[in-house]
Amino acid sequence: MVWMKKSAGKSPGYHKYTDEDMKRVQWCIDRKIKIAVIPNGTKWQVELNINDNIHLDPEIREASEAYKKLYEYYKYYYDKHNK
Repeated sequence: MVWMKKSAGKSPGYHKYTDEDMKRVQWCIDRKIKIAVIPNGTKWQVELNINDNIHLDPEIREASEAYKKLYEYYKYYYDKHNK
């Protein structure tokens, strides 16, 4: 509608990552393990997509904590399956 305010997107901001983080992320993505931070009200939730099966971390967090958890999950799957 013409009189409605256009909705602005929601962003969790920026999280500094290391080269080691990116190595784990790429390894996981190559094996169909994708993890994302998604909005949940005013906070954020971590979504895990493993072989096209979607799982949500039950805890709802602030953006910075959600990003930390995202990289923890990537590390967990990298360490668990990279033998």
